[in-house]
Amino acid sequence: MPRPSLSSLRASKNALAPHYSRFRVAERLLLTGHSHQAWPDVGFEAQQAAWTDAAELVDDKWQRAFAKADRVREALAALLGDTTGTIALGSNTHDLLVRLLSALPLRQRARIVTTDGEFHTVRRQLDRLAEEGIEITRISHEPAAAVAERLAAAVNDRTTLVVVSSVFYLNAHIAPDLDVVAHACSRVGAALLVDAYHTLNAVPFSLADQALEQAFVVGGGYKYCQLGEGNCFLRLPPDCTLRPVITGWFSEFADLAEGQRSDEVAYGAGPARFAGATYDPTSHYRAAAVLDFFGEHDLTPAFLREVSQHQVGTLAAAFDALDLDPAVVTRDRSVPLEQLGGFLALRAPRAAWLSAGLRQRGVWTDYRRDVLRFGPAPYLSDAQLTDAMDALRATVNDS
Repeated sequence: MPRPSLSSLRASKNALAPHYSRFRVAERLLLTGHSHQAWPDVGFEAQQAAWTDAAELVDDKWQRAFAKADRVREALAALLGDTTGTIALGSNTHDLLVRLLSALPLRQRARIVTTDGEFHTVRRQLDRLAEEGIEITRISHEPAAAVAERLAAAVNDRTTLVVVSSVFYLNAHIAPDLDVVAHACSRVGAALLVDAYHTLNAVPFSLADQALEQAFVVGGGYKYCQLGEGNCFLRLPPDCTLRPVITGWFSEFADLAEGQRSDEVAYGAGPARFAGATYDPTSHYRAAAVLDFFGEHDLTPAFLREVSQHQVGTLAAAFDALDLDPAVVTRDRSVPLEQLGGFLALRAPRAAWLSAGLRQRGVWTDYRRDVLRFGPAPYLSDAQLTDAMDALRATVNDS
């Protein structure tokens, strides 16, 4: 199936929109693509298939479910440019983060280095660990252009883990040169965890090109991958032998089937090392179908980046043309558009009020603190993007 042209996506009748009929993307101004993109219709059919398989196969459904999970791992590895590591799957990134934390030698090296721009999954858990005596060192995530240097300088021989986003969730700023952090971690024997949630399918990402083959990477498909809930992952570096304290019985699934037990808690090979327990496989049915849809339409990370950059640029130009009072809402023009991820962040003291006013006008956005976020998606037309900015002007004028 041929890839849609960029011009066909910009048109008033976006070429991809008909494939998202259940989300009614052509009828609504859904500018929350950085948080929850619409799912293509094939996802609905896949969820029905999961139900049918359970009804027909009962407990024998798991072999078919595991095949779906393998398809998801294969596709996620490709998006990461990963040919050496292993992809462990989980329902959410917090489950996977906790398993990783439980495997680290925090008794001997009770220091974690991170930024003040990490998503709440990381922020809250590290806050709680700090209450238990773990030393948490946070450096500023702004400016993102030099965040790698600041993180590397903060790493010492007491550091057990460094956590950093490749694209920051608050402002979409890309964190470059993470290989500098990887080198600092390697020098002292610390682990590096890269949060790629706002990178995957928004900004092309290659572990090899960025010299991150020894890094752990966490992320998921809720946002730009359009996979919906329940599709998160932890990429393990090659030859990982960590033994998570928080561990599920699926890690020894194969051995139990053969009646094998050992005196020491055993861990399965590859992704099973970080496996949990019984889960709802429906998410993987949906994910496999959506990933196949992306493949059939040749929606590669490079092409999606081209679409995203055009759409973010269209939003930025339309916002600039409004010439609104910067005391009410403004954007940071010091960071070039090519250094942004998949959404446009606007600074606004009353971001919550603006987001609510936009919703009343049929424009779906969201906000974090004093940041109003507009997240486009490849199924939206240029006209929808400019309509959203017109609605922002009307909302501001109401104040």
